[in-house]
Amino acid sequence: MSMPRLRVVQIGICHEHAAAKMRTLRALPEVFEVVGVVDDRTLHAASAHIVEECLTAYDGLTWLSEAEALAMPGLDAVLVETPNADLVATALRCLEHDLPMHMDKPAGWDLAAFDRLLSGCDARGLPFQMGFMFRANPAFAFCAQAVQAGWIGEISSIQADMSHDYGGEAYQRYLARMPGGIMFNLGCHLIDAVAGLLGRPQRVVPLNLSTSDVADGTANLCQATLIYPHAFATVNACSRKAGGLDARRMVVCGSNGTIELSPLERFDGQPLAVHLTLREARGGHPAGRSVIDCGARRDRYREHLLEFADMVRTRTRGRHGSAHDRLVHEITLAASGCIDWTA
Repeated sequence: MSMPRLRVVQIGICHEHAAAKMRTLRALPEVFEVVGVVDDRTLHAASAHIVEECLTAYDGLTWLSEAEALAMPGLDAVLVETPNADLVATALRCLEHDLPMHMDKPAGWDLAAFDRLLSGCDARGLPFQMGFMFRANPAFAFCAQAVQAGWIGEISSIQADMSHDYGGEAYQRYLARMPGGIMFNLGCHLIDAVAGLLGRPQRVVPLNLSTSDVADGTANLCQATLIYPHAFATVNACSRKAGGLDARRMVVCGSNGTIELSPLERFDGQPLAVHLTLREARGGHPAGRSVIDCGARRDRYREHLLEFADMVRTRTRGRHGSAHDRLVHEITLAASGCIDWTA
């Protein structure tokens, strides 16, 4: 017996992931009924350049005000896809209407406001899902499984890169308006993965610079080091790295082996692969170098939003709880130089 579709609205089209999320929702008509979308371009003209070419994702949908969206009868859930600075404030208004939420990343610059959102959702038993883009990635899932099972032994280091070379000068201006720049905007995706593998660091050391061809203060050349008792993790992100999008990677080194994810994702019909090197055989994998086939993917968000649908139907929190989401954002703010984390 098929389950009734979930009635959802998307609040905001100015987030960088907004149009892609909407396309995924509409590609799952048996799961989601998109009953409307809130256009926030007039309120956030500075972000409008992000979405102009993506408006076809919303063809044929009903445009609503936020008040109309939140008052929609029989609404099951909301996707919050406003610009970064407005995500938490918007989600807090959804909280007042007892609506389950998928909220994109990162969670703004006010950690106390994010705490209020998380604690409010927990107190009301509301499903809440963050939109980190690797949470449903099978290569990252394999890595987490291998680490948890002890296949590569005790982790000593993680090196991760989230660079690119897209967006032109408009993207550099976008980063210039953002405290923490590209580390805040994109490094958070890898911080989510690192925190899941290593937990809470003892120290976070940010290094946020500008390349010579952008305005001073544009944090488009960033590195953060997360320091643990017997390990460290470095997260790098640069918006001027030639070929950077295809060279995104994460390498996890342990006492018994190494896991390398590169590229981090692909949607060209070819399988996503993990390179596993073991000193001693573990988990059915031989000593030496192996290539793990994680299958071909066409849509980054499909599995993530299907998990969200299950969360809404079962009124559960999903795989990532509030403590993890809070930790990830605290590390992100420290890695962005927005808060100090020296002890």
